[in-house]
Amino acid sequence: MKCFDIKGLNLYYGDFQALKDINMDMNEHEITAFIGPSGCGKSTLLKTLNRMNDLIEGCRITGTARLFDENIYGAIDVNALRKRVGMVFQKPNPFPFSIYDNIAFGARTHGIKKRRDLDEIVERSLKNAVMWDEVKDRLKESALSLSGGQQQRLCIARALAVEPQVLLLDEPTSALDPISTGKIEELLLELSDRYTITIVTHNMQQAARISDKTVFFLLGQAVEQGDTEEIFSRPKDKRTEDYVTGRFG
Repeated sequence: MKCFDIKGLNLYYGDFQALKDINMDMNEHEITAFIGPSGCGKSTLLKTLNRMNDLIEGCRITGTARLFDENIYGAIDVNALRKRVGMVFQKPNPFPFSIYDNIAFGARTHGIKKRRDLDEIVERSLKNAVMWDEVKDRLKESALSLSGGQQQRLCIARALAVEPQVLLLDEPTSALDPISTGKIEELLLELSDRYTITIVTHNMQQAARISDKTVFFLLGQAVEQGDTEEIFSRPKDKRTEDYVTGRFG
């Protein structure tokens, strides 16, 4: 089943066109990787999917992006959209609270106040992020005391706490060591059974390891998209071939 269906999407920052006629769909419970050189539109498109670009002055969008057939740029509550479409950023950004309060934050924002309910959400979210056994005796400690890799998994757990349908990740492992990167990749593969995941990555090997579909971006355009194995072994566009074989980028 289609999760996102994007048609004729263009995005402008003032006079500059950052995205040009994007057409793509993403299927439920699949991992889609966005690859391409820096500044080509990958993160810009990712942020359009939960309307983070609304916060940028002079941003204008034409075309449509539908989430389960609902136009996310139509009459939709943006806070409700961001509950359905969670976001994890490049640099781990835990709040300067306890581990427990980081996870409970979103639930409290959405009106859940009972301690028993919050306890259940915190435990479930940390288990979903394969962190519970590591931190269950440290829930009152500051989240800032965790390692970088643990902080990023905590941010994933925090996003999962509000039970989104989609998880967007913008280069979530670029600041992490190889062991922490491996743990995040294993986690995403496990989560794809329950969530639709889109990841921006500069790491071609990462895209090949974990994604079902890959989209190659260049100069604001989605040049080629398809099954990851096809994109990496039999790309149809010469520009895609040049990028995945390391000739540029």
